[in-house]
Amino acid sequence: MLFENKYRIETTRLKNWDYSSNGYYYITICTKNRECLFGNIAGEKMQLSTIGEIVLQCWNDSFVMRKELSCDQFVIMPNHIHGIVIIEKLVETHGNASGHGIETQGLASLQDNNKPHRMPKSVSSFIGGFKSAVTKRVNEIRHTPGAAIWQNRFYDHIIRDEKSLQRIREYIVNNPMNWQTDEQNRNP
Repeated sequence: MLFENKYRIETTRLKNWDYSSNGYYYITICTKNRECLFGNIAGEKMQLSTIGEIVLQCWNDSFVMRKELSCDQFVIMPNHIHGIVIIEKLVETHGNASGHGIETQGLASLQDNNKPHRMPKSVSSFIGGFKSAVTKRVNEIRHTPGAAIWQNRFYDHIIRDEKSLQRIREYIVNNPMNWQTDEQNRNP
């Protein structure tokens, strides 16, 4: 598709989905060219490099700064990260039997709306802020202003049921043990 006389890659985001809505989102973010910047796997456990420590700190800081977000499960791998991010914003209702007028939602569900894909307090805004914070700090310590750390895109999956949630949690926890066969491992 052409946009302003340049090729534009179609979005991989689910159409008609509000990525700022309450729910569980499985995220994978890879380094540029899948370069192993974050450390290495030794004895089936991740050993973080200095850059990996920055990634961990920025990841944790994200959930302190963004009260609507929490992290269910997370792992840093040599050249990518996996995480389950929960968006849980309090939603005002028009009142209910208890009179409290506040409710929350659980696992994600498909919604039919036409909101933009990069809304405030959304998965995309969270990822953009996280990647920016890591890139800034890494480039400061490496003295490489403007150098890219991440691939431009990220993978997401909207988790809609408990079975899927459990399967993804298990995958994340076991990822370091399976590094030798991981598709992201460039040196199996």
